[in-house]
Amino acid sequence: MLIRIRHRSKKVDQGSELGRSSSSTTLNLVFENGGVGVGVGGRWSSGFGSLIRRKQVDSVQFKAHGGHHHQLARKLSAVDLVAIGVGSTIGAGVYILIGTVAREHAGPALVISLLIAGIAAALSAFCYAELACRCPSAGSAYHYAYICLGEGVAWLVGWGLILEYTIGGSAVARGITPNLALFFGGWDNLPFFLTRQTLPGLGVVVDPCAAALIVIVTLLLCLGIKESSMAQSIVTTINVCAMLFVIIVGGYLGFESGWIGYELPSGYFPYGVNGVFAGSAIVFFSYIGFDAVSSTAEEVKNPQRDLPLGISIALFICCILYMLVSAVIVGLVPYYRLDPDTPISSAFSSYGMKWAVYVITTGAVTALFSSLMGSLLPQPRTFMAMARDGLLPSFFSDINKHTQVPLKSTIVTGVLAATLAFFMDVSQLAGMVSVGTLLAFTTVAVSVLIIRYVPPNEIPIPSSLQKSIDRHSCGDDEDRASPIDTASYCDNHLYGKSEALLGQPLIIKEIKVNELVFQFICKEEQKEKSRRKLAAWTIALLCLGILIVAFAASANRCPSILRFTLCGVGGVLILCSVIVLTCIGQDDARHSFGHTGGFVCPFVPFLPAACILINTYLLIDLGVATWLRVSVWLLIGVFIYLFYGCTHSSLLNAIYVPSACANEILGIREEHLA
Repeated sequence: MLIRIRHRSKKVDQGSELGRSSSSTTLNLVFENGGVGVGVGGRWSSGFGSLIRRKQVDSVQFKAHGGHHHQLARKLSAVDLVAIGVGSTIGAGVYILIGTVAREHAGPALVISLLIAGIAAALSAFCYAELACRCPSAGSAYHYAYICLGEGVAWLVGWGLILEYTIGGSAVARGITPNLALFFGGWDNLPFFLTRQTLPGLGVVVDPCAAALIVIVTLLLCLGIKESSMAQSIVTTINVCAMLFVIIVGGYLGFESGWIGYELPSGYFPYGVNGVFAGSAIVFFSYIGFDAVSSTAEEVKNPQRDLPLGISIALFICCILYMLVSAVIVGLVPYYRLDPDTPISSAFSSYGMKWAVYVITTGAVTALFSSLMGSLLPQPRTFMAMARDGLLPSFFSDINKHTQVPLKSTIVTGVLAATLAFFMDVSQLAGMVSVGTLLAFTTVAVSVLIIRYVPPNEIPIPSSLQKSIDRHSCGDDEDRASPIDTASYCDNHLYGKSEALLGQPLIIKEIKVNELVFQFICKEEQKEKSRRKLAAWTIALLCLGILIVAFAASANRCPSILRFTLCGVGGVLILCSVIVLTCIGQDDARHSFGHTGGFVCPFVPFLPAACILINTYLLIDLGVATWLRVSVWLLIGVFIYLFYGCTHSSLLNAIYVPSACANEILGIREEHLA
C-alpha cells in the first residue's frame, strides 16, 4: 500500500535538517534500489526474470507517445461480433461429427452431450468476456497472459495460437474440396482446376481449390475489418439458414413418422452416463471459435458492452442450433443406422428427399468457408500483438493507414496457410490445433483468478523516463507529492529522525502523531501483503491439484490404487484451495484494474477453477502422439524466444513502478515533452 506524502519546509533552527530532507524526497525515490520497496525493471531484464516480467493493460500507449503509430479501426458492432463468433464456431463438424458421436458414444442422448459441452465452453466464455472488457487490445489470450502471468507463458500461448490458426485454417480449407465434389455430384464432375492432383514422381496430392479459397479469404481480410465481417455475416447467414432447414423440415418428418429414432429397446442411454460424458468431450471442440471474437477487441466500437454480448450470444446460438439439429437427426433414424460420414444427408435420403443433399452440402461449404475466415482473422492480430511487444520483428506490427488492418501480417499468414493447404494433408496434425486452444482457455481462467486476488500492482515504465523525472524533481518545488512505501517510511524516516530531534518538543509531538498514523497504515499494509502472498500460493496449489487430478483421470494404464490415491490428493488440494480463496476475499484493486464498467465473471473462484479442470483434462487426454508433435513446435518457439524475443522485448530495460505513481510519472513526461 502506497500513500502520498506532502512535504513542507520547516523553518526552524535545529530542525532545518528535517525540512531539507523532506523537501528533497521526490519521485526519484521510485528508482532507488530498495529505497521504497519498488522493484526496478533491470532485475527482470535477463535470465529467468525475463519470463515473469509483465506488461500493463494499455502497453501500446507508450509507443503512441514515442512515435508514429497507426491504430486498428474501431468499426465493429455487437452484430458483427455475433456473426464472427457464430461463423468461426459452426464448422462442418456438426454435419459430420454428430453421426460418429451418436453411433459410438451417446446414442439418442447426443443432445445431452452437446448441452454439457456447451456449458463447459460457457465457463471459458465467461472468463474471456471479463478479460476482453478489462484488456480490450489485440492478441486475445496472449495479451491477457502477458499482463497476468508474464512474458514466458504469454510467448508459449501466442506461439500455440499461431500453430492453431495455421493448421486449423489449412485443415478447414482442405475439407471444402470433398464437399464441393459432393455438391457437383462426384469427383469426376468437379472442374479440373479445382480437383486434387498428384504430382508425378513425388506422390504428393496437391489441392489447388483449398489454396485458392485461402487466397480469396486473405484478400477479403486485407480490404478491412468491416468488409471482411460483412462477408462473413453473409456466409454465416446462409449456413444458419441451411441448419434451420434441417430443423424445420426434419421436425416435420419426425412428427409424421412418430420419431422412430427415440422408440428403441435400448432406451435413451444405450451407452450409459459414461457414454454421454465421453461424447461431450468430443463435441466440446465443436464450440471452439468464440475466442476469435476477443481477438478483435481493439476494433470494437464499444468493447465494454459489445464484447460480452458478442461472445455470449454467439455461443448461445451455436449451442441451440447444435442441440436442435442433433435432436432431429437422431429422432429421424435410429442412431446405429446413421452414416458416420454424411449423417444428415443419409437421414433425409431415407425419407426419399435426396434433393436435400444440395441444401445440406451448401450449408457445409458455407460453414467451412466462414470457419476458414474465423481461423485466418485472429492470426495476423496475434502476430501484430507479439511484434508490438518486441517478441517478433516489427514488420508484423505495421498497420496499413488506409485499411487500418495489419496488412503485412495478413499476407504472410495467408501465404503460409495457402502453401500448407496446397501441398500437405494436415488432417493428421488436426489434433495439434486443440493444444493451442485448450492452453489459451486454461491461461485465461488462471488470469481471471490472478486479477481477482493478486492483480499486478506494478507497471513498466520506459527507462527513458528516468532522466526526465530526475530533471523535473531536482528543482526547488517543495510542495510536490511523492510516492512513499509506508513500511519503509516508518522504519527509515520517522523513527530515525525522532531520535535526532529530542530537543524539539513541537516537532517530537508532531512526529509521535505521525508515528501512530503510520503504524496503523503499516499494519494494514502488512495484512494486505500477507493476503496477496497467501492468495498467490493458493492459486498455485489449486493448479497443482487440478493437474494431479487430470493426470490421474487420464492415466488408464496406471494401477487403480495409484490413480485413486492421486485423485484423492489432488481433490484435497482443490477443495482446500477453493475454500481458502473463498474465505480470504478478493483484492479491492480489482475494481480499478484495466478498463472498468464491463462484464464481471460470476462465481469466482468456482467457475474459473472448473474451467481450468476441464481444459487441463482435455489437454492431457489428447494423447502422447499429439504432444510429441506439439513439443517439436514449442521447442522451435523456445529457441526463437531465447535468441530474439528475449533480447528484443519492449520490457527489456523497463523500470517497474507502483501503479499509484504511474499517472504522476506520465504527467511529468508530458510536461517534459511539452
